[in-house]
Amino acid sequence: MLCFERSDLTFLASGLSDVFAAKNNKTLRETIAHRRYQSLAAAAHERYSVSLDTPLGLFVTALKARGDSFYRKFLNSHGDGVFCQFRMANTQHKMMKGLYLYTCGLDIVYIGRSFDPFGKRVDQGYGKIHPKNCFIDGQSTNCHLNALIETNREDVLFYVCPLADDAFIEHAERELIQTNRPAWNIALAR
Repeated sequence: MLCFERSDLTFLASGLSDVFAAKNNKTLRETIAHRRYQSLAAAAHERYSVSLDTPLGLFVTALKARGDSFYRKFLNSHGDGVFCQFRMANTQHKMMKGLYLYTCGLDIVYIGRSFDPFGKRVDQGYGKIHPKNCFIDGQSTNCHLNALIETNREDVLFYVCPLADDAFIEHAERELIQTNRPAWNIALAR
Protein backbone atom coordinates (compact mmCIF):
# COMPACT_ATOMS: atom_id res chain seq x y z
CA MET A 1 0.00 0.00 0.00
CA LEU A 2 1.27 3.43 -0.95
CA CYS A 3 1.39 6.12 1.72
CA PHE A 4 1.54 9.77 0.66
CA GLU A 5 2.69 12.41 3.14
CA ARG A 6 1.90 16.09 2.78
CA SER A 7 4.97 18.18 2.05
CA ASP A 8 4.39 21.91 2.21
CA LEU A 9 5.51 24.24 -0.54
CA THR A 10 6.93 27.69 0.10
CA PHE A 11 5.98 30.20 -2.59
CA LEU A 12 8.70 32.75 -3.26
CA ALA A 13 7.25 34.69 -6.20
CA SER A 14 4.16 34.82 -8.38
CA GLY A 15 3.00 36.46 -11.58
CA LEU A 16 6.31 35.90 -13.37
CA SER A 17 5.89 36.58 -17.08
CA ASP A 18 8.27 36.84 -20.04
CA VAL A 19 10.72 34.50 -18.29
CA PHE A 20 12.12 33.65 -21.75
CA ALA A 21 13.50 37.20 -22.00
CA ALA A 22 16.48 36.30 -19.80
CA LYS A 23 17.83 33.65 -22.20
CA ASN A 24 20.79 35.51 -23.57
CA ASN A 25 23.58 32.94 -23.74
CA LYS A 26 23.09 32.54 -27.52
CA THR A 27 22.33 34.92 -30.33
CA LEU A 28 19.55 34.51 -32.86
CA ARG A 29 22.18 33.37 -35.40
CA GLU A 30 23.53 30.67 -33.07
CA THR A 31 20.02 29.52 -32.21
CA ILE A 32 18.76 29.07 -35.78
CA ALA A 33 21.88 27.04 -36.58
CA HIS A 34 20.68 24.40 -34.10
CA ARG A 35 18.64 21.55 -35.64
CA ARG A 36 15.57 22.26 -33.48
CA TYR A 37 15.37 25.79 -34.89
CA GLN A 38 16.47 25.25 -38.51
CA SER A 39 12.90 25.55 -39.77
CA LEU A 40 12.99 29.18 -38.61
CA ALA A 41 16.33 30.02 -40.25
CA ALA A 42 15.07 31.18 -43.66
CA ALA A 43 12.44 33.51 -42.17
CA ALA A 44 14.93 34.86 -39.62
CA HIS A 45 17.51 35.62 -42.32
CA GLU A 46 14.91 37.18 -44.60
CA ARG A 47 12.91 39.23 -42.09
CA TYR A 48 15.33 39.85 -39.22
CA SER A 49 18.83 39.89 -40.73
CA VAL A 50 19.79 43.00 -38.73
CA SER A 51 18.98 41.10 -35.51
CA LEU A 52 21.02 37.94 -36.15
CA ASP A 53 23.63 38.87 -33.55
CA THR A 54 21.08 39.91 -30.94
CA PRO A 55 20.84 37.69 -27.85
CA LEU A 56 17.86 35.38 -28.32
CA GLY A 57 15.90 36.49 -25.25
CA LEU A 58 16.16 40.14 -26.27
CA PHE A 59 15.16 39.33 -29.85
CA VAL A 60 12.09 37.32 -28.85
CA THR A 61 11.05 39.93 -26.28
CA ALA A 62 11.32 42.72 -28.86
CA LEU A 63 9.14 40.77 -31.31
CA LYS A 64 6.51 40.21 -28.63
CA ALA A 65 6.55 43.90 -27.67
CA ARG A 66 5.95 44.84 -31.33
CA GLY A 67 3.07 42.37 -31.62
CA ASP A 68 5.01 40.20 -34.07
CA SER A 69 3.71 36.66 -33.51
CA PHE A 70 6.89 35.15 -34.99
CA TYR A 71 8.27 35.19 -31.43
CA ARG A 72 5.96 32.28 -30.52
CA LYS A 73 7.72 29.99 -33.00
CA PHE A 74 10.79 30.01 -30.73
CA LEU A 75 8.80 29.07 -27.62
CA ASN A 76 7.18 25.80 -26.65
CA SER A 77 3.40 25.81 -26.29
CA HIS A 78 3.63 26.88 -22.62
CA GLY A 79 6.74 29.07 -22.79
CA ASP A 80 4.86 32.37 -22.72
CA GLY A 81 2.96 31.54 -19.55
CA VAL A 82 2.67 33.24 -16.21
CA PHE A 83 4.74 31.37 -13.67
CA CYS A 84 5.53 31.24 -9.98
CA GLN A 85 8.54 30.22 -7.97
CA PHE A 86 8.27 27.74 -5.12
CA ARG A 87 10.26 25.15 -3.24
CA MET A 88 9.71 22.32 -0.84
CA ALA A 89 9.66 23.42 2.80
CA ASN A 90 10.40 19.98 4.29
CA THR A 91 14.15 19.35 4.03
CA GLN A 92 13.76 15.69 4.97
CA HIS A 93 11.48 15.03 1.99
CA LYS A 94 13.86 16.87 -0.36
CA MET A 95 16.42 14.09 -0.07
CA MET A 96 13.97 11.25 -0.87
CA LYS A 97 12.75 9.89 -4.20
CA GLY A 98 9.56 8.13 -5.24
CA LEU A 99 6.09 9.26 -6.23
CA TYR A 100 4.57 12.68 -5.73
CA LEU A 101 1.25 14.28 -6.43
CA TYR A 102 -0.44 17.63 -6.46
CA THR A 103 -4.00 18.14 -5.33
CA CYS A 104 -6.30 21.04 -5.97
CA GLY A 105 -9.06 21.10 -3.42
CA LEU A 106 -9.97 17.46 -2.89
CA ASP A 107 -8.95 16.32 -6.37
CA ILE A 108 -5.68 14.69 -7.33
CA VAL A 109 -4.66 16.77 -10.36
CA TYR A 110 -1.14 15.51 -11.11
CA ILE A 111 0.85 12.37 -10.34
CA GLY A 112 4.55 12.10 -11.07
CA ARG A 113 7.66 10.13 -10.27
CA SER A 114 11.15 11.16 -9.35
CA PHE A 115 14.19 8.92 -9.54
CA ASP A 116 16.21 11.91 -8.34
CA PRO A 117 15.60 13.49 -4.94
CA PHE A 118 12.26 15.30 -4.72
CA GLY A 119 14.10 18.54 -3.97
CA LYS A 120 15.81 18.45 -7.35
CA ARG A 121 12.57 17.69 -9.18
CA VAL A 122 10.54 20.35 -7.39
CA ASP A 123 12.95 23.12 -6.39
CA GLN A 124 15.02 23.10 -9.59
CA GLY A 125 12.44 21.76 -12.07
CA TYR A 126 8.79 22.61 -11.52
CA GLY A 127 9.39 25.22 -8.85
CA LYS A 128 11.63 27.53 -10.87
CA ILE A 129 11.16 28.06 -14.56
CA HIS A 130 14.49 28.78 -16.17
CA PRO A 131 14.48 30.84 -19.39
CA LYS A 132 15.69 27.87 -21.48
CA ASN A 133 12.63 25.85 -20.41
CA CYS A 134 10.39 28.28 -22.29
CA PHE A 135 11.94 27.54 -25.69
CA ILE A 136 11.12 24.68 -28.07
CA ASP A 137 14.17 22.74 -26.91
CA GLY A 138 13.29 23.35 -23.23
CA GLN A 139 11.00 21.65 -20.72
CA SER A 140 7.43 22.30 -21.81
CA THR A 141 6.07 20.09 -19.02
CA ASN A 142 7.82 22.17 -16.37
CA CYS A 143 6.31 25.34 -17.85
CA HIS A 144 2.83 23.87 -18.13
CA LEU A 145 2.75 22.42 -14.63
CA ASN A 146 4.20 25.57 -13.05
CA ALA A 147 1.63 27.75 -14.84
CA LEU A 148 -1.19 25.49 -13.58
CA ILE A 149 0.19 25.71 -10.04
CA GLU A 150 0.41 29.51 -10.36
CA THR A 151 -3.22 29.69 -11.49
CA ASN A 152 -4.39 27.44 -8.64
CA ARG A 153 -1.79 28.18 -5.97
CA GLU A 154 -4.31 28.99 -3.22
CA ASP A 155 -5.73 25.45 -3.48
CA VAL A 156 -2.64 23.39 -4.44
CA LEU A 157 -1.13 20.93 -1.99
CA PHE A 158 1.87 18.67 -2.58
CA TYR A 159 2.37 15.11 -1.32
CA VAL A 160 5.23 12.63 -1.53
CA CYS A 161 5.42 8.86 -1.27
CA PRO A 162 9.06 7.95 -0.60
CA LEU A 163 10.12 4.76 -2.39
CA ALA A 164 13.50 3.18 -3.11
CA ASP A 165 12.98 0.83 -6.08
CA ASP A 166 13.02 2.61 -9.46
CA ALA A 167 11.13 -0.16 -11.26
CA PHE A 168 8.39 -0.09 -8.63
CA ILE A 169 8.24 3.72 -8.76
CA GLU A 170 7.69 3.59 -12.53
CA HIS A 171 5.07 0.83 -12.30
CA ALA A 172 3.19 2.50 -9.44
CA GLU A 173 3.10 5.85 -11.23
CA ARG A 174 1.62 4.27 -14.34
CA GLU A 175 -1.01 2.42 -12.28
CA LEU A 176 -1.98 5.51 -10.29
CA ILE A 177 -2.35 7.64 -13.42
CA GLN A 178 -4.49 4.99 -15.12
CA THR A 179 -6.67 4.60 -12.03
CA ASN A 180 -7.06 8.27 -11.11
CA ARG A 181 -6.75 9.97 -14.52
CA PRO A 182 -5.56 13.28 -13.01
CA ALA A 183 -6.67 16.30 -15.03
CA TRP A 184 -3.21 17.86 -15.33
CA ASN A 185 -1.58 14.60 -16.44
CA ILE A 186 -4.25 14.23 -19.12
CA ALA A 187 -3.80 17.85 -20.25
CA LEU A 188 -0.04 17.34 -20.51
CA ALA A 189 -0.46 14.15 -22.56
CA ARG A 190 -2.28 15.97 -25.38
